[in-house]
Amino acid sequence: MAVFAPPTPIEAPPEPVTEPQPERRKAPEGPIKVVHAFWLAGMSCDGCSISATGATNPSVEDLLTGSIAGLPTVILHHPVLAVENGEEFIRPFELAAEGKLDAPYVCVYEGSIADERIAAATGGYFSAMGDQVLEEGTRPFPTATRLKQMSEGAAAVIAIGTCATWGGIPAAAGNVTGAMSVMDFLGSDYRSALGLPVINIPGCAPVGDNFTETVAAVLLFLQGMGPLPEFDELGRPAWLFSETVHRGCTRAGYYEEGVFAEDYGDKECLVEVGCWGPVVNCNIVSRGAQSHMGGCMRAGGPCIGCTMPGFPDKFSPFYKAPPGSFLSSNASRTYGAGIRRLRALSNHALSREVRWDALNKGVVPSGWGEIEKPNAFDKTVHFFYEKLQFSGSRRPGREAGRYWPTDPPPRHRGMKVPRDVSTTGGEEGAWHGEGGVPPPDGSGS
Repeated sequence: MAVFAPPTPIEAPPEPVTEPQPERRKAPEGPIKVVHAFWLAGMSCDGCSISATGATNPSVEDLLTGSIAGLPTVILHHPVLAVENGEEFIRPFELAAEGKLDAPYVCVYEGSIADERIAAATGGYFSAMGDQVLEEGTRPFPTATRLKQMSEGAAAVIAIGTCATWGGIPAAAGNVTGAMSVMDFLGSDYRSALGLPVINIPGCAPVGDNFTETVAAVLLFLQGMGPLPEFDELGRPAWLFSETVHRGCTRAGYYEEGVFAEDYGDKECLVEVGCWGPVVNCNIVSRGAQSHMGGCMRAGGPCIGCTMPGFPDKFSPFYKAPPGSFLSSNASRTYGAGIRRLRALSNHALSREVRWDALNKGVVPSGWGEIEKPNAFDKTVHFFYEKLQFSGSRRPGREAGRYWPTDPPPRHRGMKVPRDVSTTGGEEGAWHGEGGVPPPDGSGS
C-alpha cells in the first residue's frame, strides 16, 4: 500500500522592507478664523512688497482685517512691515517649520533663491533671516533653507514676482549665485499640505491686485467656500495670464492698420521700438499697474517681457525691434494700408447726418471748416455697402418730401418754422409763427 507524505506547507514570501515615510502634514478642514502668511525674501529688490501693499482690489488691509465676507483674517509676518523684531519675530517661523503652529499658513516668497552651497563653501551666505544654531556656534539662517522646512506643512507656497517665479534678473546669464526660482528649488514633485504645486504670480514688479486677488481665491478654497482657482501649466492664475499684452493694449489698433511708432512717446504701436507685447502673457494694460491706472504701454514704454520665464536673457537687447516683427510688421503694413483706406471711407460716410445726404447733397453746414463732399467713388462704395447693411431688414430713417421738405428752409432772421404734419395733421409744408418761434399763446404748436 502506497503511503502519501503530507504536503509541504508553502511559506509566505517575506514582506518587503521599506523605509519609514514621514507623516504628511495636512491643512485643517472646515471653516477657519485665522491664516498666517509668512513672507520670505531671497535675491530681491523689495519691489514685490511695494506692489502688494499698493493693491486695491482687494487691498492688503482688507485681508489683514478680515473685512472680506467669508475669508479668514490673515496674520502677516513680513520682515519689513512687522512690529516685532528679533527672536519675537522669528519664533512663529520656527513653530510653523516644526508643525506646532495653531493655525494653517501659507508661504510667500519674494526674490530668486541663490545656491547657498556656493556661499557656504567660503563660510558666507546670500540671503538669510534669523540665526541658525550649529555646533560651532550661530550663523545667519538662509531663507532658502527656511522655505524648505516650512513648505512641507504650508497650505500653499506662493512665488511673487519674476525673480521668485522664474529666477528673473538675479538668474540671468553670467550670474555667480546659481540663482533659481522657487519652482526650480522645490522641484516638480513638490505638493503643499493641500496638494498644490507652487503658485506663480510673475511680474517685475507684479501687479499688486494680481497677488491679492489670487490669495483671496486660495483662501476661499481653503475655507471650503469656493473651488480651487484655475491655474495654467506653469502655475499662473489662468484668468489673469491667459491673454497677451497686445490683445488688451490700447495701441493694438495701430498695429492692425500697419502704423508704427518711430520714436518713444509716439502714440502708435510700439513694436518697432522694441515692444514684445504680442507674445507676452500679462494683464498690466487692461488692469493697470496701480489702482487700475498706469502700466508700461499706457505710459508710452514698450513691453520687455518681464512676466515671462525667458526674461531677461531671451528678450535682450532691450528696446530693439524683436526679430520676428520683421515679417509680422511688414505683413501688417501691407494689408493695413487697405484697411485704413476702407475704414476712412466708412468714417467719412458715418460722419454725415442722414439729413445732410438727403437734402444738402452731402454738404455739411459746419462753420468750423470745409468738409469734403463724397465723390462718385465714395457714393458707389456706400451704395453697395448699404445694400449689404440692410439686406433682409427694413431700412430706417425718414423719406425726403414726405416727412420733411425737399429743400432746406431759408437761413435768415425771422424765417418761418416748418410744421411737422406727423404731429399736427395739417397740410404738408405748412408754416407757422414768426421769427423762428411759435406764438406766445402756444396756438402755433
